[in-house]
Amino acid sequence: MYRSLFPRDVFAELDRLQHELQQAFEVSPSIRGIGRGGFPALKVGGTPQAVEIYAFAPGLDPATLDVKLERDVLSIAGERKGALPVPEEKAAVHINERFAGRFRRVVSLPDDIDPDSVSADYRDGVLHVSIKRRESAQPRRISIE
Repeated sequence: MYRSLFPRDVFAELDRLQHELQQAFEVSPSIRGIGRGGFPALKVGGTPQAVEIYAFAPGLDPATLDVKLERDVLSIAGERKGALPVPEEKAAVHINERFAGRFRRVVSLPDDIDPDSVSADYRDGVLHVSIKRRESAQPRRISIE
């Protein structure tokens, strides 16, 4: 009677193919967003009063972070030291999914930000950068006469 042209599960085959391609191109693991967007993972949003950027970067010394705002572009750079055992010790690493090395993330910002009112703090592994918008860009209510 009816015979299928695809005797195997197509979705299983697609998963297998994706896995093989990731291994072929040595794509970093897609755990905690590292493979999708880079380290640190970012959350960028805004309110009518400010633009808010959150960088999720646990285990970093805040003094080693370099945050710059230049021409409506915010850049976050730094380095995370590796915590692997010294090769002299007879220890084997079986899985290492934690990012180590230098990083740099760049975010383009809207042109209505005020570069003179930027604040940044690092707490509990999260860097929070807040950039206020210019007063002229703030929404205001206009009275009708």
